[in-house]
Amino acid sequence: MRRKKILLAGQQNAGKSTLFNQLTGARQFVANYPGVTVDKKTGYFSDQNGDWQLIDLPGTYSLTSFSLEERVARKALREEQADVVLNVMDAANINRSLHLTLQLLELELPVALALNMMDVARTEGIEIQTGKLAEKLAIPVAECIGRTGQGVEQLSDTITQAQPSAFRTSYPELEHSISDISEPLNELDITDMPAIRWLALRLLEEDQEASNWLASRIEPDQWDKLKQKVATHQAAIKTRLDSGINDYIVAQRQKTVADILSHCVEVKREDTNNKNVTERVDRVVLNRFGAPLFLIATVFVIYQCAIVYGYELTNYWWPYLASFRELVAGVLPEAGFLHDPYVRSLGLWIIDSANTLLNYIPIFLILFALIAILEDSGYMARIAFISDRLLNKFGLHGQSTLPLILGGVFAGGCAVPGIMATKGIPDNRARLATILTVPYMNCLAKIPLYTLLLGIFFVDSMSLMTFYISTFSVIAALLVAKLLTRTVLQKTETAPFVMELPRYNLPTLRSVITRSLERTWMYIRKVGTIVLAVSTVIFVLLQFPGISEDKEQIAQQRAEQAVATFDKAIRGTHYAEKFDHTNLPALVNFYTDFKRAKLNARGAEASATINSQFKARNETFMAVVAPAKGDRDARKANRALRKLSSARNAIRRDINEQRLEASLLGSLGRALEPVSQYAGFDWKINVALFSSFAARESSVATLGVLFQQDEESNQKLEQRMGESDEFASKGAVAAVALILFFILYPPCLASVMMIKVQTGHYRWMLLSILLPTLIGFTVASIAYSTGNRLNLTGTELMSLAWFSGLALLLLIGLKDWVRKKIQPSQNIPVTNL
Repeated sequence: MRRKKILLAGQQNAGKSTLFNQLTGARQFVANYPGVTVDKKTGYFSDQNGDWQLIDLPGTYSLTSFSLEERVARKALREEQADVVLNVMDAANINRSLHLTLQLLELELPVALALNMMDVARTEGIEIQTGKLAEKLAIPVAECIGRTGQGVEQLSDTITQAQPSAFRTSYPELEHSISDISEPLNELDITDMPAIRWLALRLLEEDQEASNWLASRIEPDQWDKLKQKVATHQAAIKTRLDSGINDYIVAQRQKTVADILSHCVEVKREDTNNKNVTERVDRVVLNRFGAPLFLIATVFVIYQCAIVYGYELTNYWWPYLASFRELVAGVLPEAGFLHDPYVRSLGLWIIDSANTLLNYIPIFLILFALIAILEDSGYMARIAFISDRLLNKFGLHGQSTLPLILGGVFAGGCAVPGIMATKGIPDNRARLATILTVPYMNCLAKIPLYTLLLGIFFVDSMSLMTFYISTFSVIAALLVAKLLTRTVLQKTETAPFVMELPRYNLPTLRSVITRSLERTWMYIRKVGTIVLAVSTVIFVLLQFPGISEDKEQIAQQRAEQAVATFDKAIRGTHYAEKFDHTNLPALVNFYTDFKRAKLNARGAEASATINSQFKARNETFMAVVAPAKGDRDARKANRALRKLSSARNAIRRDINEQRLEASLLGSLGRALEPVSQYAGFDWKINVALFSSFAARESSVATLGVLFQQDEESNQKLEQRMGESDEFASKGAVAAVALILFFILYPPCLASVMMIKVQTGHYRWMLLSILLPTLIGFTVASIAYSTGNRLNLTGTELMSLAWFSGLALLLLIGLKDWVRKKIQPSQNIPVTNL
């Protein structure tokens, strides 16, 4: 039996998503419409009337082709061949909502109407006579309260009664033209032809998308004749009307809506408690002085709960990921004494890369739940309203605020959730600009390198430098956003800024949890599909071609010497005959696995369990790894084993350092040194920056490998780098250049993946890498040469860079303000309470 298809259409804030979740439950998934980044949410449900597929269309106020969401919704209505279009209407805003309903009826599709939020409508004194409304529109109508699930089950019967309506909106001044244009349209042989009357109206109002669609399906001479006929009618109509054709169509729809309301709706109370609550709250949260304070408080709560507390939850989540890694490691070939099989190295590298991304799951679950609460409560729209005036000057959008905050306006954010949070920005140009500038924020992974450099060169001015770093990233993001919107994004689609301030509502637990899980799963699924390929490429770049034969022989000699020392130490014990060259690597691996397991154990009971597991795995090895009291031979062997393990780790660490230096990435670092020296970077800094592309934290880890310490000492990395002639000789000026470059550095691997996912195109992913590299290196080179030429201290150079950026930002903002005073913006701010 064929599964019937339902399209869920409605305006924003009408409760579509709530009804969608109520009907489908967990049987849903999210993808993108082909060729665009707009969500296509699909779900399934079954009832007494059969099996249904439910597609949630983007929320839209009309079916014009102005915005991307409108075009996507209209195209789906025309091409999905739905059995039913379920129009979800906010019953408390029926005046505004009926405009979309009239446009749906013009498409001559089977439409059913769901009057949602009936409880709110009754609270506000709005009485809707459902029977009269159904009779007037000639479509089935059902009442429901999606938030509580009331009336949702009855929607099934309403859906089965849907059929094309005979109701038509009258356009007296256009009817003759509609009829005349419809004649040649009726003669066209087009299989996917929409309603003729609807298409004729679109041609009259110069709908570009409809015109392009029709022109691509008929012969050029047919299109020329039709276009000429339309132009003739347009000219005649404009002589009769005081307004444009579009304005006339909207006015006639409003007249039709007023007629419907007069017959079907009664407002008993004009001033209601619910409206008063919204108005009273808005007097505080939208107040000139209170709005910034409330916004900062909201941001702080989101940041504290999602980033700070979410990060703390990763301490409880990480052991599960670590256990999974151990499980995979147990399946892979055993590690060698000095070299691991490539299958093992590559497998663990991929698992580690995936775990780095999966470790964010607790953060995302909290973050997306909080975002859902903001959306359902109505405050998300107010965040955009408060911030838009400032951000719009630099090509961003009011709804860019949250992504930038999550990216790390304050130190400690993360670009990945920030990029994911751009999904709701309706202006495509501003959304792309936000996606490409979120990585400039101070993500948590950048902090270790900043801390390292400040601890070496800026101990006395650490607070001031921290202020410069955190605020310079915001300055840079705004400047780059302005650059992007004036250049590569200039021709990117944009839309008028239409702002609706919905009433405040109480979010439902089910809706919040469902959307949090849904968005988190989308992150896992989409990012996971490309982790394998990218991780493999980076692994190859870091591993090959490997170290030279001479260095390999030296490492082997050191290993043989360490083994000989172990053999000598256990000579005379009853373990001497039990360990030889065949099982010694297995013993060292057993010891390493045991130590790692004990470190991950929580509590005495878990520790005892590990002891039992490892004893069952190899009782002989366990006797040496965890010697019993009184067993002198075992203790002696244990001391020798620990020294052998330490020697092995030191040799493997040296091999890794040599392999890194000789690797393709290391060679690239050497090759770029003649150029990077202009910014004060040597090959080691280059390699550290390359490795940080996989994860920002890798920069410090790589530097820790490259700046090795003597075996007799136990110095911190700050001390080792500070005492290194090749690094310390460049001084604080080079450190400032590196800090500026790191602020502007391309996104990390996870962020690049998410940019590809959110934009749907590789060109934006490549731009996110190339543009920051060019800007960052240019700024770092200018800073390094300026600091050396003027003999500035590091703090003086950073101060100069910061004030220069701020001056440029104010200059551009002032220039834009003057231009808009002379030529007002085309944005259309609209508020509906």
